[in-house]
Amino acid sequence: MKVDVLLFAGARDAVGAKALELSLPDGATAGSLLEHLARQYPAFLKIAPFAQVAVNEDYVPKTHPLTMGDTVAVIPPVSGGSGSRSFQVVDRPIRPEELHDLVRTDADGAIVTFSGVVRDHTGTRATSHLLYEAYAPMAEKKMASLAEAARARWSLGDIAMMHRVGRLEIGEISILVSVASPHRGGAFEACQFLIDRLKAEVPVWKKEVGPRGEFWVEGPGEHASPQVSQQ
Repeated sequence: MKVDVLLFAGARDAVGAKALELSLPDGATAGSLLEHLARQYPAFLKIAPFAQVAVNEDYVPKTHPLTMGDTVAVIPPVSGGSGSRSFQVVDRPIRPEELHDLVRTDADGAIVTFSGVVRDHTGTRATSHLLYEAYAPMAEKKMASLAEAARARWSLGDIAMMHRVGRLEIGEISILVSVASPHRGGAFEACQFLIDRLKAEVPVWKKEVGPRGEFWVEGPGEHASPQVSQQ
C-alpha cells in the first residue's frame, strides 16, 4: 500500500524532505506510519510521541487505518482551504484594520480584533525575525471550524481570521482575528477563545531566528526544539 506523506516544520527537518511516498503493509495505521518514520529517521524519534496526523486534510487518531492513495500530513505540535475571504493563510503583510469591514454589519454593536505581533525576544532569547509556515488548506478549514464552535457558544455575527506565512520582521502582524457581535461581552470572550484554540490546533508553525541560531517553536509552553542551525 502506497501513501503520500507531507512533512512540516521540525518533522520536515528531522526527515530531510517535505514529501515522501511510502510503501506500508496492509492494515497500517496513522500510528504505525509514525513508528516507521522513527525507525528510518532517528531525528524523528523526538517528534513522533507528540506528532498528530491528518489524513486527506482531517485530523485522525493514531489508530486510524490508512488506505491506498491517502495523503497523510505529519503535524508536529503547532506553535499552533476553505477558499473563504474570512479564513485565510496569506504571504503578504497584514493591515490591522483589514478584517473590520469584512465582519461588520448594521446589526453589530461591537467588533473585537486581536492582532498578534512579532516581538524581539522569547524569554531571555533575542529574536531578529520569525519564519512561519502552514499546511494552508487544512489551516483554513480548521479556522472555519473554530468559528463554528464559537458561534455555538456565543451569540455572534461574522468572524474572520488571517494568518501570515513567510518571513516576518519585528513589529509585523502574524495573526489577525476579528469577531462581530450585537454585544461586547460575547465578542471579547469569543475572540480570546479563538486565538487560544488557533494557537493550539491550527497547523501553523514558527521558527525563531536570532543571535543564538534558529529554532522551531513547537508544543506546550512554546519551547524551542530542535536547534537546526547556528549563525
